[in-house]
Amino acid sequence: MILKKRVCDRAMLAKDPRFDGLFFIGVLSTGVYCRPICPVRSAKPENIVYFPTAAAAAEAGLRPCLRCRPETSPGSPAWDGTSATVSRAMLLIRQGVLNEGNLENLALKLGVGGRHLRRLFQTHVGASPIALATTQKILFAKKLLNETQLPISQIAFASGFGSIRRFNAAFKKIYGKTPSAFRHPIKSNRMGEKALFRCKLTLSYRPPFDWQGMLDFFQSRAIPGVEFVEKGVYHRTIRINETTGMISVAHAAKDNALLLTTALSASRDLMPLVERVRRMFDLDANMMAIHKVFAADPVLKEVVRKQPGLRLPGAWDPFEVAVRAVVGQQISVKGARTVIGRIVAKAGPRFESAQQPGLTHFFPTARELGTFELGRIGMPVKRVETIRILSRAVACGEISLLVKESLENFIKQLTRIPGIGDWTAQYIAMRALDEPDAFPAADLGIIKALQQGDKRPTPKQILERAEEWRPWRAYAAIYLWHV
Repeated sequence: MILKKRVCDRAMLAKDPRFDGLFFIGVLSTGVYCRPICPVRSAKPENIVYFPTAAAAAEAGLRPCLRCRPETSPGSPAWDGTSATVSRAMLLIRQGVLNEGNLENLALKLGVGGRHLRRLFQTHVGASPIALATTQKILFAKKLLNETQLPISQIAFASGFGSIRRFNAAFKKIYGKTPSAFRHPIKSNRMGEKALFRCKLTLSYRPPFDWQGMLDFFQSRAIPGVEFVEKGVYHRTIRINETTGMISVAHAAKDNALLLTTALSASRDLMPLVERVRRMFDLDANMMAIHKVFAADPVLKEVVRKQPGLRLPGAWDPFEVAVRAVVGQQISVKGARTVIGRIVAKAGPRFESAQQPGLTHFFPTARELGTFELGRIGMPVKRVETIRILSRAVACGEISLLVKESLENFIKQLTRIPGIGDWTAQYIAMRALDEPDAFPAADLGIIKALQQGDKRPTPKQILERAEEWRPWRAYAAIYLWHV
């Protein structure tokens, strides 16, 4: 990954938040690395070096700045030119795949050799996969030290460390201090209702970000009993590994961030939980790069001008989106919401909370839904059969909803299932896999948005035009739907 020094110089001097997380500033005279928005006065040019990731800066022997706190910056996206294999690997690492596994297992998931994966990381990231995972865990631990009152032992496990001894050693190596030296002694953390683990964390993003647009999208599709939006806050039940509970997401009053509140049965899965929320709200998108591509298209240029910062709404559970996409075929959003609510009422495990009585169920897993007889739920029999086949294929691993397939192969896999065509498969790729280049060219809304007078473009003509929008065609779809 090549950083353009002139661009980085200008972004650093302007302290432009749109570049936050896209690169890091190493100050050789102090041995510290910072975010582009660090409020400290800039060092002399001869003492500055730029890094594409925090891990690369840590590999060079630099410590994170205690003033601008690199652990709070938006996650590093896949820059232009970054290997698709590296992008998928970075996503899996952020989800914690290396916490208990090893590099060879990660390489196997990606279909490459361990040595080749290390070479790719050195070229595109500037650090090894293990170094990236370690830096990520330490920065997340530092975030928990600053923003929660969790005991240090819980922070160690919540950050993906297998033991407190390893956590202390890794933390001291990077910061030069023990974790306990970073905060005052805390009182015992009594968590109240059923001993739930509660915390509040800030999740940064790069502006612009249309929060209301994102909230409206989720509100219109909220599954009864599983999620709802109220007074500008998104609430839902969640299951991740062995952890259950609920989350709430609101817009922070300042600092280009969302505020995540959790009430969980355990804290161990907190790091992959945060990564899922970041993907769900598309917090790591580089809107500057996306808008630059769209500026050459007259239709997209105009809608971007009117509504900048539209993000690609992701999903808490990829399987949930896949089911929703099948249910939503040829019916309205409101109708699909009603039907999927019936599915949850029949097959979803119960959830109880005195704090949020509107949350009553978890969305069923593929295994739970595949073995459940749905019966009459107001949906054609063939579509019910499609959901059954899809559920069983996902449950047995025949179809993976993880980011490890190319988009083309993923579409081919899904469309082998009777009742799933290209539109449904592309929509699932957009939202379940956060695939930025998925594009349902035959979508009626997209066709209407690109219509000129009485002349409607064909899907083939739309695909030809969309070649200029790569690799952000999914974002183009979101903007065209707003036309």
